[in-house]
Amino acid sequence: MGYQMIEGSVTAAKGFQASGIHCGIRKNKSKRDLALIYCEKKCTAAAVYTTNLVQSSPITVTKQNLQDGYAQAVICNSGNANTCNADGMEKAQKMCQLVADYLPMKAEDVIVGSTGVIGQILPIEPIADGMEQLVRELSVDGSADAAEAIMTTDTVSKEVAVETTIGGKTVRIGGISKGSGMIHPNMATMLCFVTTDAAISAAMLQKAVSKAADQTFNMISIDGDTSTNDTLSVMASGLAGNAEITSEGEDYEIFLEALTAVCRELSKKMAKDGEGATKLLVCKVSGAKTQKDAKGVAKSVICSSLLKAAMFGADANWGRVLCAIGYSGCDVDVQKVDVSFASKAGSIDVCKNGAGIEFSEEIAKTVLSEDEIDIVVALNDGEGTAEAYGCDLTYEYVKINGDYRT
Repeated sequence: MGYQMIEGSVTAAKGFQASGIHCGIRKNKSKRDLALIYCEKKCTAAAVYTTNLVQSSPITVTKQNLQDGYAQAVICNSGNANTCNADGMEKAQKMCQLVADYLPMKAEDVIVGSTGVIGQILPIEPIADGMEQLVRELSVDGSADAAEAIMTTDTVSKEVAVETTIGGKTVRIGGISKGSGMIHPNMATMLCFVTTDAAISAAMLQKAVSKAADQTFNMISIDGDTSTNDTLSVMASGLAGNAEITSEGEDYEIFLEALTAVCRELSKKMAKDGEGATKLLVCKVSGAKTQKDAKGVAKSVICSSLLKAAMFGADANWGRVLCAIGYSGCDVDVQKVDVSFASKAGSIDVCKNGAGIEFSEEIAKTVLSEDEIDIVVALNDGEGTAEAYGCDLTYEYVKINGDYRT
């Protein structure tokens, strides 16, 4: 492993500050609802977005702003998604302009995000009124406030940072994310903002971001709903002083490994904090004929509502794993499949060669009563491997989404 986890998150890398305040979009005055991330210099930047055909106005504006491969700040509100609104583009552009009004940079160099209820007009006045405070509170210690300000139904903030060495220089990558419902593979109901002080070209950063997202965020499913606002963006300040990464090679691979680690940890935090969830589920698939088959099987298992319900009840109903593999559409020889469940309480084999085996229900219950469960699937038919991330399906999930707007 060429990296190590460190304290901090989106301000761990050189050149970055962040802040988060309550500006008044949310009625709850104790909840921060506006976040800002700012770099002292223009950064190379890249992003990936939701595949939903309904996309938020902030995504449209961010795509336009990142066409040149550069950015210098992120502004994001929670409490309102600014999606499916006639004036959505105008509001998203105004948010960018407000940043440029208060900081020495251009509006075209702002990444803008919004998250919350869809189809309600976003009031711009609270954002405008809060900008002076938001900028005044920018700090290298402000990442926790920013992480809180982008949360919606999340119960915990999500922050990660890693450190690695590239070309003899210490490089840091950190990020914050939000998302706990409406999460499904292909960029979930999530916003994730990552910063790094690595020197890397915009083209190579885009390549790395796309690959990291495909292995991590695109392997999450909470509830099968693909959001309209999902954005993963990365800004690279270059202040670490490494030779700029402009092509594939050892330096790029080191950077990609560290970036993927940040994205993976944030993915797990999001999956564990799924709406109403009590458990993180990780499906670990090995021995697939191809990487594509491994990913397809892992996703299918983690998306199974029946399996998610079984995990909530600590019920070792392995037949639901086989069922999900069977309708995955992947090339699998079911008679070669082994399944086991594992947690910090131990592990237990429940299926060999596609058939049930005797096991202790009592031990299985103990294993499945922990808050992090591995569903281990060995297909025994090739070299393909993959992981997918999800959570259990609980009574609380229905309750949360039954009165989300009210």
